[in-house]
Amino acid sequence: MSGTNQSQAAGAVPDSDQGLAAVASAYQRFEPRSYLLNNYAPPRGDLSCPDGVGPWKLRCLAQTFATGEVSGRSLIDIGSGPTIYQLLSACAHFEDITMTDFLEVNRQELRLWLREEPGAFDWSVYSQHVCLIEGKGESWQEKERQLRARVKRILPIDVHWPQPLGAGGLAPLPADALVSAFCLEAVSPDLASFQRALDHITTLLRPGGHLLLIGALEESWYLAGEARLAVVPVREEEVRQALVQSGYEVRDLRTYTMPAHLQTGVDDVKGIFFTWAQKKVGV
Repeated sequence: MSGTNQSQAAGAVPDSDQGLAAVASAYQRFEPRSYLLNNYAPPRGDLSCPDGVGPWKLRCLAQTFATGEVSGRSLIDIGSGPTIYQLLSACAHFEDITMTDFLEVNRQELRLWLREEPGAFDWSVYSQHVCLIEGKGESWQEKERQLRARVKRILPIDVHWPQPLGAGGLAPLPADALVSAFCLEAVSPDLASFQRALDHITTLLRPGGHLLLIGALEESWYLAGEARLAVVPVREEEVRQALVQSGYEVRDLRTYTMPAHLQTGVDDVKGIFFTWAQKKVGV
């Protein structure tokens, strides 16, 4: 997840800033472990059913990286949240990976897993599944070792700032690729904010670079412990239009309809989108 900085310049606060401040305030109650259990433990985390949402997301990512077109030296994961699954296929193609999140509690959750510390969330089922669908004969332990070795830093981010990573220059820029899962729509109070956030993260990507974006379709809220968080509902065509407006060529756009047995009361999501987009040269 990612959010917005609560500190604003003194003076009148525009409606858009008030909306972003409300998002930031709501996220202070975000509980990473509750979010993980809601979405990455069974039933949604049951990867044994090929028609489930987990296998679908992992398959989209694996198939895209298998083309060999999405590769380079540096990749930035935008709004990682407390999850690592979105990088399991990516780590074979990039030697320098930056993970990011607005919330320190999420960054701490990532550190637990990267350092193999007690209490870290167990992603081994996801790692095993990725190794299975990639079919390279790699063990899940090797997969996780590679990812841990290639994540070089975990940084704060604010997608609502024109320089989302700030001016410190801690990540190599521009990146060869961006990955972002369930971030932009979850931290934007309206479609205009979603578009601006997409514009902002696009500045981190080199011309010709690739963006892999996963998100919720027609979702208006979700739960993470005591937090009930608002989401801007987006449709497939709105996602496509936003990417084009931000200067991308849409290479692939797929959607998944959430089946009734995975509608568990932790959100009102109707489906998921996956898109592979390439930043046009000159943008």
